[in-house]
Amino acid sequence: MRALFTPLRLRGLELANRIVVSPMCQYAAEDGRATAWHLVHYGALAMGGAALLMVEATAVTAEGRITRHCLGLWDEDCAQAMVPVLDFCRRHGTARLGIQLGHAGRKGSAHRPLDGGGPLTRAEGAWTTLAPSPVPFDDGWPAPRAAREEDLFSLLDAYARAAARAARLGFDLLELHMAHGYLLHQFLSPLSNRREDAWGGSFANRVRFPLAVFERVRAVWPGDRPLGVRVSATDWVEGGWTVEDTVALVRLLAERGVDFVDVSSGGLHPTQRVPLAPGFQVPFAEEIRRRTGVPVCAVGLITGPQQAEGIVADGRADLVALARGFLDDPHWAWHAARDLGVEIAYPAQYVRAHPRHWPGAGPMRRP
Repeated sequence: MRALFTPLRLRGLELANRIVVSPMCQYAAEDGRATAWHLVHYGALAMGGAALLMVEATAVTAEGRITRHCLGLWDEDCAQAMVPVLDFCRRHGTARLGIQLGHAGRKGSAHRPLDGGGPLTRAEGAWTTLAPSPVPFDDGWPAPRAAREEDLFSLLDAYARAAARAARLGFDLLELHMAHGYLLHQFLSPLSNRREDAWGGSFANRVRFPLAVFERVRAVWPGDRPLGVRVSATDWVEGGWTVEDTVALVRLLAERGVDFVDVSSGGLHPTQRVPLAPGFQVPFAEEIRRRTGVPVCAVGLITGPQQAEGIVADGRADLVALARGFLDDPHWAWHAARDLGVEIAYPAQYVRAHPRHWPGAGPMRRP
């Protein structure tokens, strides 16, 4: 058995292998509600052999969306729109289902990437964004409103309510988005958090709000289901958030019951310089795992089966997450299993697609 296809237990959840479909924004929702796009998109991915399918970044408030087309879980209408998607995935798929909850902060009220990605204008329906400090994301972006204490307490309630809805929907796992320059990352980084009160300044103050969110969500999220976070291990900018900061944060999260850390990087500042290369973020995951003992998921330009197998087999990460790889090939895990000489389950309707059933491969087997 190859390491990539060994099971992993997180609390009461057993994953069949170490392959994760990374959360990927689809920009296809209507007023935060899932649509037919989500049914087809997630339905296909649920059948592709990954152990865990992560639903995209899902906003805990309407104002917390990145774009007008982002998925939300801020009310019961949003929750009910997810039901047919989840029902199909459970009925026909093999993947367990996770969801990533987040808030865009100052990076919200934007166009979709396919529409240019810049900030909306008032004529286009822009809304006022919220952040730790009134510091725009980039030139040409509006200054966000600095969050007041009452805003922070309201956001704590919003995260808790969204997590409770996710639990009622039956999600197996939940991840809090503390990365990629969105709201919780904005509190963590000194580049975006210029506050001089209890929520900013020192490291201890900058991590206070993200930790408070984690604690509120852990309190409502079922005790037998894993709760993790996605982090940006570094801002890739001088004077910003660092790997040392991330290790310290993960140790604090471990004290509060975190079950895994999904390790990414960047996204906070437009001057970042990211040295893109295959598996470029894996060393961050490896260091966090080694220094904290918390299970980690590695992500970022992981594309090939042998590469993914090596990451897990060498103990550099407990899970590997792919995004573009699954967009290009929704059956990536099937093909990885073939390449590594492992047999995994296919949906009955697709069994004849396995090469052993091709003409000339020998007698057909029943599903």
